[in-house]
Amino acid sequence: MPDHDDSLLLYLNEAIATTRNKEDLFRSVTEKLRLIFPFDAITILTLDAELRYRRVFLRDYLGEVLLPAGTAAQPAAGAGIANTPIEQFIRSPRLRQPDLRELLAEYPDFQPFRALLEARMRYLTVVPLRTGGRLIGLLSMVARRQPEFSKTDTDLLEKIGSLVAVAVTNTLAFEDIARREREKTMQLALSHALLSTRERGALFRTIATEINRVVPCDYFGLRVRAPDSPARALAEFKKQADGTFEALNEKRYEGLDQLEAAQQAVAGLFVRPGVYDGPAFAALADEYALLGHIREHRGTRALLCTPLETSGEPTTALVLASHEPDAFSGADLELMQHLVPQIRLALQNVLAFEQIEALRTQLERERTYLIDEINTTAAARLDDFVGGSAAMQQVHTRLAQVAPTDTTVLITGETGTGKELVARALHHLSPRRERALIKLNCAALPAQLIESELFGHEKGAFTGAHDRRIGKFELADRGTIFLDEVGELPLDLQAKLLRVLQEKEFERIGGRRVIRSDVRVIAATNRVLEEEVAAGRFRADLYYRLNVFPIRLPTLRERPEDVEPLMRHFLERFTKQMGKPVRGLRERDLRALQQYGWPGNVRELEHVVEQAVIVSQGQFLEFQGFAANAAALAPATVPEAGGPLKTLRQQERDHILAALQRTGGRVSGPQGAALLLDINPKTLEARMKKLGLQRAIVAGE
Repeated sequence: MPDHDDSLLLYLNEAIATTRNKEDLFRSVTEKLRLIFPFDAITILTLDAELRYRRVFLRDYLGEVLLPAGTAAQPAAGAGIANTPIEQFIRSPRLRQPDLRELLAEYPDFQPFRALLEARMRYLTVVPLRTGGRLIGLLSMVARRQPEFSKTDTDLLEKIGSLVAVAVTNTLAFEDIARREREKTMQLALSHALLSTRERGALFRTIATEINRVVPCDYFGLRVRAPDSPARALAEFKKQADGTFEALNEKRYEGLDQLEAAQQAVAGLFVRPGVYDGPAFAALADEYALLGHIREHRGTRALLCTPLETSGEPTTALVLASHEPDAFSGADLELMQHLVPQIRLALQNVLAFEQIEALRTQLERERTYLIDEINTTAAARLDDFVGGSAAMQQVHTRLAQVAPTDTTVLITGETGTGKELVARALHHLSPRRERALIKLNCAALPAQLIESELFGHEKGAFTGAHDRRIGKFELADRGTIFLDEVGELPLDLQAKLLRVLQEKEFERIGGRRVIRSDVRVIAATNRVLEEEVAAGRFRADLYYRLNVFPIRLPTLRERPEDVEPLMRHFLERFTKQMGKPVRGLRERDLRALQQYGWPGNVRELEHVVEQAVIVSQGQFLEFQGFAANAAALAPATVPEAGGPLKTLRQQERDHILAALQRTGGRVSGPQGAALLLDINPKTLEARMKKLGLQRAIVAGE
């Protein structure tokens, strides 16, 4: 026996000196021990300074799984030994040979021993592991038959215990050194990725890959949760068979009922650090539908999560998942918490880069849009508000009242009264003046294109959608959108516009991502929307949403005193633009201009003056018989003293009737009355319907 003792001790010394891998060392030691001491299973467990499980090594020589990983039968790393038989062994650190039945009578809930007894393992030999006078753990040999140890055997086992303690201490130290090296390498790789990568997908794929080298995982995710909202993914990757990480499909939960509620329920797990493995994860999967779904469909058996923010909202969390039930330990969680500052900085940087890029793109779009606006609407300027009539003074007052606010404004008035100028003034005088004023004429586009103009579309959303298009609402973010001729919107688009006004969010055509936009809405129409609502052509709820602060623009015939200052304003502008000499204005022409009914309002006056500047040759402006035409078109504009005065409705009816008679009843087209009156053909048709005029009657058919 002594020879055996010496050879065994020499063997163990050699194994300790040459073996660094803990599994290889454990196998070598246990196989050699079994040649001398009969046992059926052996366990080496180590404890940390707080007497918690640090490592558990198990070897079963009967071909059975006695303590299956991931169950209550095998103690998890970090678990305490209080109120267990292990605590009793630690208090009396000498070689002991207890009967498992007696131990279970005292500790009936200790599952590791219960599992051994169910496998008909009854006899236990516990050897303390000491090094440097300090107890680091226990070596336990379990047998179905009661072993018979002599005093020599007992002394040898205690000597072996000291050698095994040194071996275990060394291997754990080497393991910790190797782990720290991997952690250091990972941190350097993360720092490099942080400095060199700005794109979200590439950056977090690199982070997932580096973390996987130290803490193997099958899923890496960063999830953010705002107050009272479900968690949403900032980055999610799944490990492929070749070890690389690929972004997950956002639609993978479509088969889960009440997805938002399920996400909301599980979001509370992200606010505190934790490891959920084995039975802990199984219990959560039974409680939360989302975790049950990923267990069933993704094979997930363990989670590790830690928040990136210690306080404040929203909460952002790092989440790792694995198919192995014992994949994560307390040490892994501690490591992830050490990485939190780096990952948080990476997240902040990538979000900042994305915001900068979004702002740069938006500024470029706004620049392109504004250049186009300048080129197409150079004549529409704020200083075109000319005239001191009481009607216009009231407009100026209301404009000044509402401009500094974000209130929705509805501008009404006939065509040519300056509705776009008022919209531009509202934007210029508002806090949003530094952002873009985006304009959309709802009457200028086919109904099938208006939705794309308003909300944009994704590539391939419909035939002809070859590229992604940014809609006007997205372009106008933090600025103002001007919806001209809003009364022309089809009913189905009215409902979508109402949602944007109420929720401040929309989706591109063919897109699934909800886009939020902070936009002030200014709408304009030459229709009487109350009548459109009554006729069922305009939604009442949208009308009330738009008509928060109405501004009505008076017609030019309601403020004849403004005709002269307006005319002189246009005259000065066009004379300078065209380099024409300054010409005088005959009194009779001025009176004719003032007496004319101006169905096209200020726009018509502007065009009349522009034409006069172009064609005039002599000392005075020539209006090419405008006075005679005005008298023919509006013969009763100025009645004889004491004579009957026509109402504005009668005057408008006579004026349109005269124009239609000249065009033979034609409303639109190059020879139509709409062109003669300088108004939109649809507007003219609406006026005719309102006044009871029919083309057949007008044409004398």
